Amino acid sequence: MAVQIASGKVAISATINGEPQTWLSEPRETLLEALRDRLGLTGCKEGCSNGNCGACNVVMDGRLVNTCCVLAVEAQESEITTVEGLGTPDGLIPLQKNFLEEAGLQCGVCTPGFLVATKALLDKNPNPTDDEIRWWLAGNLCRCTGYDKILNAIKKTIAETTTE
Repeated sequence: MAVQIASGKVAISATINGEPQTWLSEPRETLLEALRDRLGLTGCKEGCSNGNCGACNVVMDGRLVNTCCVLAVEAQESEITTVEGLGTPDGLIPLQKNFLEEAGLQCGVCTPGFLVATKALLDKNPNPTDDEIRWWLAGNLCRCTGYDKILNAIKKTIAETTTE
């Protein structure tokens, strides 16, 4: 249970990208604000602030969520994976590598959300159909790539990982 302290802020503890974290948040602060402003995890992007674009996706306790629609206090005792938890600059996961190789990104605002959402899909279903991919990613919007390059990167990842 989150504990409110005298300043009106709430002490929150969660595991983020495998590391225990504790921070103070305002009771009305979103998880997106806490991740970016309190914890310096700027991979989540603010796109719409109402759960329609997917730019702020994370996996929280095994569920894909829009952090703009979740209060930071709701993250108490949760396990959260952000885009920063998917790989490192020296060790990208195949999905990240393929987004780069297939030009599945342009301005970069939507890319973290697409990566997190796709990773969540592939963790649940390593060999989805094109329709299943499209359905899963329906909550992610991109204004730059036209989606084909994103789908190509995902399909390339599936082909590589299902033949290994």
